[in-house]
Amino acid sequence: MLRPLSNLFNQADYPDLLVGLGHPDDAAIYRLSDDKALVATVDFFTPIVDDPYAYGAIAAANSLSDVYAMGGRPLFALNIAAFPGDLPYDMISEVLRGGAEKAIEAGVAIAGGHTIQDKEPKYGLVVLGMVDPRRLLAKSGAQPGDQLILTKPLGAGVVTTAFMRDLTSDEQLAAATASMMQLNRAASEAALAAGAHAATDITGFGLLGHASEMLPARETSEADAQPAIGFRIYFDRLPWLPGAQQFGDDWVYPGGAHNNRKHFGPLVHFDERISEAMQVLCFSPETSGGLLMAVPPQAVGGVLASLPSARVIGEVIASAEPVIDVTLAA
Repeated sequence: MLRPLSNLFNQADYPDLLVGLGHPDDAAIYRLSDDKALVATVDFFTPIVDDPYAYGAIAAANSLSDVYAMGGRPLFALNIAAFPGDLPYDMISEVLRGGAEKAIEAGVAIAGGHTIQDKEPKYGLVVLGMVDPRRLLAKSGAQPGDQLILTKPLGAGVVTTAFMRDLTSDEQLAAATASMMQLNRAASEAALAAGAHAATDITGFGLLGHASEMLPARETSEADAQPAIGFRIYFDRLPWLPGAQQFGDDWVYPGGAHNNRKHFGPLVHFDERISEAMQVLCFSPETSGGLLMAVPPQAVGGVLASLPSARVIGEVIASAEPVIDVTLAA
């Protein structure tokens, strides 16, 4: 769909657009000076929980996450929304209040936005922020020997899918909702303090999809070439939300899990001891997931000390091919 448009913008014509036209990343970056750059992103989606306030807060946290994933500080945001004309006004207010209060938690003002009528509700934010272009947390840049740290548990996609099928307990849904509402601000600060070589947030492409995007492209110019690396991820170190693995075993997956597996699967090698259901679980879409960061070994302790939910899930290895090996630690 986008291939016919790929040559419309020549990267050389926009030298200050540091991120946006080349290797895919979490947000666009526009340089203002040697030490200041704008970060810009937009994200929105349909409801994944029934509570309108929680939906608004989750959508806002998810939108803000792309700025944090780049190592940036959000400045202000704009609402982007679509609501049915017959949706009760108090429900719309609760969605917007959830987003607004999450923005306040992030130190961000919502300075307007745009709303249309649509049959299905949609809500999210356009977020603008600032970042030091010399300290970007880009997806690329991981080095052999780096430790892979994940800052939130996985499984939001299968838990919310199970919720839509009336399969979850109140406790399971509450744990997933709390995780999705959590800002990635502290994780971003920890990554910057640790001198992380690369980072991304885990959202719609799932753990392995977004991890694949951190690997160097198979075809790059010599100027853009990165070290030959791969990832080794230990399945039994992965943190999961309550109920996620059971729902995975029962094949309660959002459709995106299978699309992600089909697209990114050729880059992933699984240990034969990992069941097919658990393999699919590693591709399952997340909403407002944590950061995955490649951290120098000597800085790992500081990250884990500052982020109680963070886990070391693997390491960056030297590899002739950009692949991900998913194995067992034991």
